[in-house]
Parts: sequence; structure tokens; C-alpha cells
Amino acid sequence: MTKPELTQRFLAEGLPRFRADQVYQWLHAKGAESFDEMTNLSKSLREALLQKYYIFGVTIEKKLVSAYDDTVKYLFRLDDGEYIESVLMHYHHGWTICISTQAGCRMGCAFCATGMGGLARNLRPSEMLSQITTAQRDNGIRISNIVLMGMGEPLDNYDNVMRFLELVSDVDGVGIGMRHISLSTCGIVSRIYELIERRPQFTLSVSLHAPNDALRSEMMPINRRWGVDELLEACRAYAEATHRRISFEYSLIKNKNDTDECARELAGKLKGMLCHVNLIPVNTVKGNGFERSSPGQIQRFIKILEDSGITATVRRTLGADINASCGQLRRKQKEGSDGTVQQDR
Repeated sequence: MTKPELTQRFLAEGLPRFRADQVYQWLHAKGAESFDEMTNLSKSLREALLQKYYIFGVTIEKKLVSAYDDTVKYLFRLDDGEYIESVLMHYHHGWTICISTQAGCRMGCAFCATGMGGLARNLRPSEMLSQITTAQRDNGIRISNIVLMGMGEPLDNYDNVMRFLELVSDVDGVGIGMRHISLSTCGIVSRIYELIERRPQFTLSVSLHAPNDALRSEMMPINRRWGVDELLEACRAYAEATHRRISFEYSLIKNKNDTDECARELAGKLKGMLCHVNLIPVNTVKGNGFERSSPGQIQRFIKILEDSGITATVRRTLGADINASCGQLRRKQKEGSDGTVQQDR
């Protein structure tokens, strides 16, 4: 619930307004996991709340800490026994968390570990919030940036994600502003146009991974519904309406989409758009045979883009020793497998 919704509900039940303020602070600012933690509420009120309300959150099932850097990977358990993953990363500007928006994913991208098991269900807004507050409490830190780039397709869980964004940016709650949030999508064009109507101020990241329909449809089934040109048209409209730079995610796969020809075609498609290309050397996903591009070819790809006026960088690798990309922990937990799977969007 938003703060006004919670206040309205409490007032209707004859409770004073300040009680709604207290409960909201416990849930959103302090990340309380139970009513028993709300020590400034009377015991009778806590018991009454327990009879009427339930706090949907996450609990830590497994935690991996990198020996190389401060990266922490979580396997979280949901109340119904499903599992999701989050990754906490430390940068010079502060702490960033990559959260999941679904348990599993139905998009079926060829290079993605999460999609191999299909979609179990959408996450509630509270379960997205709980990934943040649980990580903060567990590490005694304040998270300053959020990326919705973990398990699931955020725009396939549109209503819950929009509610989550409203809640997480509330100054009376977690208080992380929209300009410190990135949302990643594989390209649900109809939802991108709905976002345009909202004029959001978060960063939109689009998983592109190929410059043409033949190649992208082979890797990403969503492209059979909305092709590259249709997707890029929506992206141009988004950038023009919001004046926010779009980040294009591009996983480099050896001898598949990392060629000079692909780089030149990509540069031509993006020319004139307010955008940035985030190149990601693909990780190994058991069963698909993809290999990462050589360092030399990565640099050639970057040079071709930059020579055409397109800004491009290579994503910094964090938590390499704990397989910090999402998907593999959940898969191992559900299947009891110890195979190597590493790549999400």
C-alpha cells in the first residue's frame, strides 16, 4: 500500500493517522519483516494487525560473497517456496542492487539462464521492495541505486513494477529517486509506449543483442512479435519524450553477433539517437555453446561504434567468482544441479 492508502484504511478502522505513519515507516524505511518488530505499537495493536494483514517479503536462503570485491549474491526464498536472485554491488558512487521482478521468465532468450525454466509467477511490489530492505539490513548499508535487471522481464509484470517504482521512490519510505533506477526490457514495444505516457525519469535499458531481425529472432523470441526497426522506433520516441538517454545492452557472442559487419549495421541503426551501448562479453550457459568474444574483437567493435558517433563501453565484471549474473542459483536449487549456467540479460 502507498502511504495514503494505508492511512485511509487505518482511519476507516478507527485507528489514528499517526499509527499509519508508524507502520509505514516500519515497513518501508526500516524494512520490518514482522509486526513483532514494530515496538512503538502496543502489543494488542500488533496482534490485531497480524489477524488482518500479511507482510509479503523475502528470506535469505543462500548468500555468496565475492573474495575479489564487495559483490554479494542472494538466493531469496518467497513465502510460497519459490526462489529468486538479487545481486548487491559496490561502486565508487555507492551501493547498487540488481533485483528480480519475476520468479523465472517466459521470454525464452537463448543466452539467459533464468528463461530456461520458464515463468513461475510475477513478484508482488512488496517482494521487490523486500529484496532491497533485506540486503540493506543484512549488510548495514544504504542502497543508492537500483537496476531491474535480475530474473524476469519487468514489463511483463507491468502493473506490479509500476506500483513498486511508486513505492520505492517515496521520500517517506526507501526514498530512492527515479534517476537512480534503471529498468531493463527485452523489448515489449506496447509497454514502452505506455511508459512514454508516464514520462518516467528512470533509465530505460533495452536488451538488443543484434542489429537485424534474422539474428535477433534466433536469439530472442520476442523479436518475432516486434522486430528490430519497430523496437528502435519506440526507443527513439521514448528518448525524445523523456529526454533520457537509452542504454542498449548488447551481449557479444563469438562469431555470431560480434563481427565488424554487425558493428557497422548497429551503428547505422542507432545513428542520431540519444543512447549508449553497453557491451557484455557473454558468459557460458550450459547447453547453448556460446563463447565470449576475444578482447581484440571487442575493441574493434567498440571502435567501429565510436567512429560512427555511438558511445560504447564494456560492462565491468563484478563477482566473477560467485557467478553474479542471475539464474544459476535458482536453477541449481530447484533441480539439484551443479552445472555451470551464468548469463542473464
